[in-house]
Amino acid sequence: MAANADALRQVLSVLDRLEISYLIGGSLASSAFGVTRATLDADLVVDIKLDQVDDFAEALKADFYADPGMMRKAIQLGRSFNLIHFATSFKVDIFPLGADTYSSAQFARRSFQTLTSLGESIECSVATAEDTILNKLRWFRLGNEVSEQQWNDLRGIIRVSGPRLDFVYLREWAPKLNVADLLEKLLNERP
Repeated sequence: MAANADALRQVLSVLDRLEISYLIGGSLASSAFGVTRATLDADLVVDIKLDQVDDFAEALKADFYADPGMMRKAIQLGRSFNLIHFATSFKVDIFPLGADTYSSAQFARRSFQTLTSLGESIECSVATAEDTILNKLRWFRLGNEVSEQQWNDLRGIIRVSGPRLDFVYLREWAPKLNVADLLEKLLNERP
């Protein structure tokens, strides 16, 4: 696990050095606000521009599979790409920052947190608990609403962070993201 933490730190260091803003989402974010669980990858939303790709790939190429051509194509299509750490096979999924209103709102709300789910403390920019919930609900829906792991991550966030959640924000965005019914189902499970 410590090697995975080092791999993530290396990617974050390059992003910081190149002044490319990011946020960590997915299971690392849900572990920060809910129940910690092991993961073999990291999900990052990154505000990377096409003219930054070559420098980004160059800075990582000694230790990561980082194909600049694939990165550029993915960014142009608004799709994710991944980096794979040679020594550990730890995968970092990069999601280019979207141009929609929700993506901007989520990015503006990110905050620095200490992540510990990779076995070591990592200070980094993380999606809020509310945005982690909304995104996990979206992924749950896209996965035909069958992933117990996604739903358990959501339950964990509600259990650990529930009293501190901004329910107004959640209920504002859930209908716009087509997950209002799932949000209510999740909230109705609370003890």
